[in-house]
Amino acid sequence: MTADATVHDPLLGVWATLGEARLTRELAGAGAGWVGLDAQHGHFDDRSLREALLHRPAGSAPMLVRVGANDPALIGRALDAGADGVVVPLVDSVADALAASSASHYPPLGTRSWGPLHGSLPVHAPGGDAGPHAVPLCAVLIETAAGLDAAGEIAALDGVDMLFVGPFDLSLALGLQVDELLAATDDDAPLPRILRACRDAGITAGAYAGSPERAALLAASGFHWIASTTDAALLALGVSGLREKLRRAASDQSVQNSASAGNALS
Repeated sequence: MTADATVHDPLLGVWATLGEARLTRELAGAGAGWVGLDAQHGHFDDRSLREALLHRPAGSAPMLVRVGANDPALIGRALDAGADGVVVPLVDSVADALAASSASHYPPLGTRSWGPLHGSLPVHAPGGDAGPHAVPLCAVLIETAAGLDAAGEIAALDGVDMLFVGPFDLSLALGLQVDELLAATDDDAPLPRILRACRDAGITAGAYAGSPERAALLAASGFHWIASTTDAALLALGVSGLREKLRRAASDQSVQNSASAGNALS
């Protein structure tokens, strides 16, 4: 069942890297807008992907899998296991994007073969994977100079639902610092070019931020599906929030104790 994108704020994406299936399922049900399972640079392997996608709570956030490579077997297996969509890395050309789209869709739009994994709940069935998707089925990563140059042509392809920016790799490829890449707003700057390609094609623009501050910059620029933090960073944010709550509670208790002591003396 495809999650309703109107319920889950896509700006509140969490990039899961730890490979812990139970933690990932909790994230999906805890109010995250969507969850990206990283099988390229994260700890997710075939088994942990299947376990994370299995038994998701009803109405939980969509889950996209960044597969390890633009490989039809990896793409098909992630979707067979129940992923709402895939994020395909290192798409440098129209040919790369066509391969990713073809592997993501059943015929006649693509070449994906039918074979859901036993016990899984695949989101897309033959005939139900065509047309636009509220939750991106096939997202392609723009993270190289070649991919940037081909962004307009890639975005216009049938079956590509989202251009997803990998700003760290893209900045490396272009010889820029990440914050320099994010701050460039001229029409010919990299991110405005990608946004324009998405607008012209009528598809979604997504990006990895990794921090709330960078997520805010990307959202202000016009990106819609944003990985605002990681699962590991959320743990640190949670501890920080707990510390602040304890500090406030201790301060409030101290005030109450002082007031009680004052009343006792009066």
